[in-house]
Amino acid sequence: MQVQRRLITYLHMGIVGFDIEGDKLTRVHDLVEQMEEFLFVRVVRIRDLPPNIDYYVEVMVGDLIASTLLFISPEWNQVFAFQKEKISDESVSIFLKDKRLAKSMPEAFLAQVRFSIDDVPTRVPQESSTLAPQWYKLEGPNGRLVRGEIMLCLWMGTQEDESFPNAWCSNATTVSGDDIVYTRSKVYISPTLWYLRVNVIQAQGMELELVGESDLFFVQVDLGGQHLRTKLSKGPNPLWNEDLVFVAQEPFSETLVLSVKKLTPDKKITLGKHWLHLKDVNKRLEEEEVDSKWYNLGRLTDSRWYNNLGRPKIPDNTREVEYVGKINARISLDGAYHVMDEPSEYCSDFRPSSKELWSSSIGVLEVGIQKATALVPMKSGGTRTDAYCVAKYGPKWARTRTVVNSLSPKWNEQHAWEVYDPFTVITIAVFDNNQLDAGSRARGEKDATMGKIRIRLSTLENDKVYALSYPLVGVNPSGVKKMGEIHLAVRFSWSFRCPIKMYEYYMSPLLPLHHHVFPLLPSQLHALRNQPAQIIAQRLSRAEPPLREEVVYYMLDSRSSTWSKRKAVANFNRVMYLVGDFVAFWRWLEDMRNWTKPIATLLFNFVCFVMLFFLPIGILPLLILSFVCVLLKHYFKRPRNPCHPDATLFGANVATPEDLQEELDMFPTQLEGEPLTWRYDRLRIVASNAQKLTSDLATLGEKLQALVTWRDRRATTVFLLFCSVGFLVTVTVPARAIIFIWITYYLRHPRFREIEPSVLVNFISRMPSKQAYML
Repeated sequence: MQVQRRLITYLHMGIVGFDIEGDKLTRVHDLVEQMEEFLFVRVVRIRDLPPNIDYYVEVMVGDLIASTLLFISPEWNQVFAFQKEKISDESVSIFLKDKRLAKSMPEAFLAQVRFSIDDVPTRVPQESSTLAPQWYKLEGPNGRLVRGEIMLCLWMGTQEDESFPNAWCSNATTVSGDDIVYTRSKVYISPTLWYLRVNVIQAQGMELELVGESDLFFVQVDLGGQHLRTKLSKGPNPLWNEDLVFVAQEPFSETLVLSVKKLTPDKKITLGKHWLHLKDVNKRLEEEEVDSKWYNLGRLTDSRWYNNLGRPKIPDNTREVEYVGKINARISLDGAYHVMDEPSEYCSDFRPSSKELWSSSIGVLEVGIQKATALVPMKSGGTRTDAYCVAKYGPKWARTRTVVNSLSPKWNEQHAWEVYDPFTVITIAVFDNNQLDAGSRARGEKDATMGKIRIRLSTLENDKVYALSYPLVGVNPSGVKKMGEIHLAVRFSWSFRCPIKMYEYYMSPLLPLHHHVFPLLPSQLHALRNQPAQIIAQRLSRAEPPLREEVVYYMLDSRSSTWSKRKAVANFNRVMYLVGDFVAFWRWLEDMRNWTKPIATLLFNFVCFVMLFFLPIGILPLLILSFVCVLLKHYFKRPRNPCHPDATLFGANVATPEDLQEELDMFPTQLEGEPLTWRYDRLRIVASNAQKLTSDLATLGEKLQALVTWRDRRATTVFLLFCSVGFLVTVTVPARAIIFIWITYYLRHPRFREIEPSVLVNFISRMPSKQAYML
């Protein structure tokens, strides 16, 4: 069963789930709680009323009140959604008011119309057509009909309704006017990113009076806010042959600027530039090499290289450019790479940039974002939280509506994504909305993070629903705190008839083939780490409502590579945990060697003797069998549910406030004075310990290397004689006899040993190293 069609959620709100039946994706809602019922009121427009009045409409349902925006032309087309469980009245009152009159008399209105809630029809969300609005006569304050009509539409429905995402919801009663847009649920799509490779080769034909034999030249390449430069080169025809890699976004509307500059003791002189629109750059989708081209270098006739914003100026026509030379380069948009916008260990998509290279989807991931419980108050008063949730998988971001002033918000939204690789991770986070009033937005307040979780799809079973609650753990300068819990229902359904098909993915490369044919250098990948996040954040922050930059950076974990003492200690503990089994085996072997348990040591000697002389063929099968036993032992202890962030594992529960303040500090730091000095000195202590460890490792390696380099002739002579004798012994004596002699010698009783170190340790410790020659 192949899933061929793109998810309908790319066009709609995305709160629908899907069930795979053949080639169809049918709508179901089985991952969320029972849908809440809402009373929908759609206010369209009015007619036949006196002009020059600032009309607006107020909808009142019991204690719930909502108002439309003010327009010179009274056409609103706004939808209001009132939760049925909060309705305390049996009627809906719709008032037509005047803005100027309402200032002095808030209760006064010009006209009204009333409806009984029992008469409101119920609409099924699966209906393809919407309910048509109708004209209704208006009644005056005295209950008599007045001139004028209002176009309305009322119906009962659930949050499945297509009008719900853009509706004013009754759980946002404190938000009105222009602020209501910041509470709505939306689906965002990240821009498609490509790697732009610029191979700068050489420059020729530049003006002789500007070029000398000993002058130093470099090329600076600019693309939007990205700036890279080559190394320095000498001569009238400087040669670089250096690769510079950028991140470009579709639809490739930016301009690439190549600048040849001369470095002087005082300043950098621009000799010439070339402007190239990205739409004119060739796209490389295959493994062939790109041909180099010569590009003319020009100088602007008005001699101004930069505009008022400080960016490279782009000429409007060729008459503004004066020819000064040419530059040879290979420039291509590489669509066979995957642009790493997330760390590879928990990436949500590994597809190449070009859609022509995409394979068909293998299944559907469905996530029901049900609710959050026991959230911590985030506002300054300490009594309220305006929470919303964001889920990110692949290029699709799903944002729930904001539930205002609730510590236990219920979202009940279901989203679905097509899956192309099972070894991907979905990220889900909860935020506190600080954009619900104009004052907060003017002050530039950021949405506060309340924690996130990640779920790896390869740990999920086919078509199984995981309905669980996950703790939200937040890290802030004051310490680590549980911010609440989020309740999710997750299901991953793949379309393979044969389960063995899924195992084939374990043998295939994780990244596209282009990453292995033309691999990027580690330095290039590190430099490109933050560029995709910046581009995505800038694009999504211009949406309506915007997905703010701090939300994007937090979801993409753009600070994962910054220094953190807590993470350094956690990574060390991870290494120690991995080698824990080997350390345990070594300690057990030392117990055997030291005869801590004589009976066990004798038994171990006997087993080694029997296996070595009577069953030598069974040694390797026995080792493999031991691994099988270990796997079966861990099978019964396997995790039954998806994992969640563990504060204990990553040392967040023991980190000091100073450690967390350093981790969450801006880059570059804003600290000054004594706190900065104290932090710098502490970092020097940590760095000195790391330096000592690397020095000890380098010293040990150099001592072993000195055995063959003849730096110490007597020591190398001894080692040469040892190797010669060893060669003769291994040729003449059977291998099992040598192994038996070594085991017997290694496991000899402590009374036959000496206290001082072995001859081998003494010999290695006397080898020379380069430590003594370091300044």
